Amino acid sequence: MVQIGTHSGTFHCDEALGCFLLNQTDTFEDASVVRSRDPQVLNELDIVIDVGGTYEPEKERYDHHQRGFTEVFGHGFNTKLSSAGLVYKHYGQEIIAKMIGKPKSDPDVETIYLAVYKNFVEAVDAVDNGINQWDTKEAPRYLSKTSLSSRVGSLNPAWNEPQSSEILDSKFREAMSLTGSEFHDCVQYLHKSWLPARDIVKMAVEQRQSVDPSGQIVKMTQFAPWKEHLHDLEQDLSISPPITYVLYEDDREKKWRIQAVAISPTSFDSRKALPAEWRGLRDEELSKQAGIPDCVFVHASGFIGGNATEAGALLMAQKALAM
Repeated sequence: MVQIGTHSGTFHCDEALGCFLLNQTDTFEDASVVRSRDPQVLNELDIVIDVGGTYEPEKERYDHHQRGFTEVFGHGFNTKLSSAGLVYKHYGQEIIAKMIGKPKSDPDVETIYLAVYKNFVEAVDAVDNGINQWDTKEAPRYLSKTSLSSRVGSLNPAWNEPQSSEILDSKFREAMSLTGSEFHDCVQYLHKSWLPARDIVKMAVEQRQSVDPSGQIVKMTQFAPWKEHLHDLEQDLSISPPITYVLYEDDREKKWRIQAVAISPTSFDSRKALPAEWRGLRDEELSKQAGIPDCVFVHASGFIGGNATEAGALLMAQKALAM
């Protein structure tokens, strides 16, 4: 029988996730997990992760604790890998292909493979290796113990509870189930929601020249979450100059919006906010000030505005771009 090895005792998120991931592959689908620190026991197993002091993929040995280990995922990611990241690096494409029901060669597999690392696995690697999320040595403003790594850690028996190997092994299986469930949910979200949105945004970006010759205005013919995708696609497609405004229809009000692109997906600062003299104005007052009919509003910060018509929203974007 095929067997996966990892260390005994207190467990962590990375090896729990790593074991779950291996169970999703053809080779290790039915493999049992053996938890031990005995080298003689580990040497007999088909694959060993997070223990053993060696990283030798050709021998199916995936530890990251040894001195001199510096392996990263690549593809622009520089976080040192944990056992979860190592398993995902070597088996992730096969796993994603199976989960979304497409051949490994399908471009969507590679796209989701990279997105899952960015949105899920990298955080597990970073936490396990003690890498701060923020570049500061100061104490955090608040504690957060609801991350996946924290919840896996809390499954270990407390210091004043029984610590038998049977109990720990049972709790480890719970940890595999927990990490696996969240990994599965992440993949399904990226496949069924995130990827279709990316395709819509990509089409809009590729057609931007037909909206305005500057190439700095994008019109969404169908609304989809676009902020994260826009920045990623600018890099992937080497777009220059950067996109400044995005136009889309508000499905609820059936009016058009013009939104300034932020300097990054998580920033509140715009690359070029709508003109200061428009901000905070509405309706006729705004239309008069802008010299554009059917204006609805411009937010006081200038990050978003509205017009009753598509043509009016485009005029607002073009005029703002020129000012």
